[in-house]
Amino acid sequence: MQIDRPGLIVADQWKDYQLLDCGDGMKQERWGAFTLVRPDPQIIWPKTGGKEWKGWDGFYHRSESGGGKWEYRTKLPDQWTINYGALTFRIHPTSFKHTGLFPEQAVNWDWFTAKIKAARAAGREVSVLNLFGYTGAASVAAAAAGASVCHVDAAEGMVKWCRENAALSGLADAPVRYIVDDCLKFVRREIKRGRRYDAIIMDPPTYGRGATGEMWRLEDHLWELLSECKQVLSDRPVFFLINAYTARLSPSVVINLLDGLLHDAGGRIHGGEVGLPIQRDGRILPCGIYGRWEAA
Repeated sequence: MQIDRPGLIVADQWKDYQLLDCGDGMKQERWGAFTLVRPDPQIIWPKTGGKEWKGWDGFYHRSESGGGKWEYRTKLPDQWTINYGALTFRIHPTSFKHTGLFPEQAVNWDWFTAKIKAARAAGREVSVLNLFGYTGAASVAAAAAGASVCHVDAAEGMVKWCRENAALSGLADAPVRYIVDDCLKFVRREIKRGRRYDAIIMDPPTYGRGATGEMWRLEDHLWELLSECKQVLSDRPVFFLINAYTARLSPSVVINLLDGLLHDAGGRIHGGEVGLPIQRDGRILPCGIYGRWEAA
């Protein structure tokens, strides 16, 4: 097993999205035609020059009691779309400050797209299981690369959003299964059904609830889920990707988990941080950690 210790990968191929500036706990972003300002806990440095940002269309104000609300200078549409290459995604500012897309993950989409296409060029069909799939950007990217995909999320609205993103990307008829379920329970049922997957993507939250109220805590439940996932891997797996956003975990933790899980499979493990380039000053905003296993 080859293991490459933490490095930084940067999603710098966007045209419809830009991280314009960061400072004082906030980030200014361009999403297509609209500019939004949102909080980010990683941004503990001051704004350049200390100046207030102008020209924004939407500003998310965090409440001291939790949550927050949007202030709009421009009457925004309820939703709009942005593109990443041939992929199209629906953007909708939610009451939790999110927009329905994590643009830093584009660097992972590019990586596993190449893995899927290479496997298919070698004559293989590739099946992908995407757990905690959210609005399905990774599922759509995998389907566009030619994989069959099983998209799983406990929130029905997120699974519907994934289906919409697939249709927007011209993949309405692609071989994608849309599943509303608790991820751990679903994987256990797949083991009993004898289903196998050539690749697994997961983006587990720090905390969460399953479809029927099950509690999820990353530190307590991730290894249990990984152990079950190993049993649904095919005899010739292509890749395994884990993303995490909790600041409490080092990238080396994810690398160690993958090594413990797939040590006997050979191949290569690498991991580190994912980030976005800040247009104003060229710095990088860290946006989470990742670990990748890939076949030799």
